[in-house]
Amino acid sequence: MTGSLARRQLLGAGIALGATALIGGTAQAAPGTAARSWPGEFSLPNGWGPEGVAIGSAPYAYFGSIATGGVYRVNLASGKGKVVHRGLGRMTVGLKVDSWGRLFLAGGSSGELRVVDAHSGALLANHVVAGEGSFVNDVLLARDAAWFTESFSARLFKLPLGRKGRIGAPESLTLSGDWVQSGFTSNGISLTPDGSALLVTNAAVDGGSLMRVDPRTGVARKVDLGDTTLPSGDGLVLVGRTLYVVQPNPNQVDVIRLNRSGTRGTAVGVIRDDRFDLPTTAASYQGRLYLPNSRFTTPDRDENTPYNAVSVSLV
Repeated sequence: MTGSLARRQLLGAGIALGATALIGGTAQAAPGTAARSWPGEFSLPNGWGPEGVAIGSAPYAYFGSIATGGVYRVNLASGKGKVVHRGLGRMTVGLKVDSWGRLFLAGGSSGELRVVDAHSGALLANHVVAGEGSFVNDVLLARDAAWFTESFSARLFKLPLGRKGRIGAPESLTLSGDWVQSGFTSNGISLTPDGSALLVTNAAVDGGSLMRVDPRTGVARKVDLGDTTLPSGDGLVLVGRTLYVVQPNPNQVDVIRLNRSGTRGTAVGVIRDDRFDLPTTAASYQGRLYLPNSRFTTPDRDENTPYNAVSVSLV
């Protein structure tokens, strides 16, 4: 989910560990030793066009397809996988999986918010919330809602989650405050470490910034990252107070240490790997990050183009 040149070419072609009463994150498994012997790289179906990835409490990764809108599930221990949702012929970009075994899918240019059974692949809900020229990009699962970014407008979409996981009607939240909208602007979304607010990337402010958004009012304030900019900021992964920001164009993951409220952060490292081929998003499991390679700049991508995902250690 990148607002970079690679994403613009695509468009031209067509967990927090802390929580508050307001918002709660999905806790990740504590770092263990099992994942060290698991495959560090595995193949995805040819022509898949991966963009988003989701991992829940079990060792399975789910990869959405821009080409078909389908979802491919991989066993992290073996690297073997299968298609669990064939899609609707319209893209799936970001996705997340909840404790009820449901996948929440961002529908990209379709303007859709979809919910799919992760086991049977059945479509459970589909809401069209945005029209032509929109791009529903990434999704965050909080305790009481699923939040979606829409890259071409200053707004977020919310699917309320009630008792026993009941899904409510979609709502729209207008972004204000420090938010600046200019073309393809928002992308990745996460929680602050204390769970009190949302973090959203913004490509239009100061060369690429991180915004802290009040989920009740939509007021956005720029997170103080010092001299650090995020010009290609895409998928966000929060582990404790450490935020991992995937940047496809530089082929790297920026590592930022946040304060609890998410108002300030300090760059503490960068993850690079020769196997990266424009990774867009990431998900964490047992001390590792798993990233799909989008290959957006590969010429003549078609149904025969090979794709893969790789894993690296958290820092």
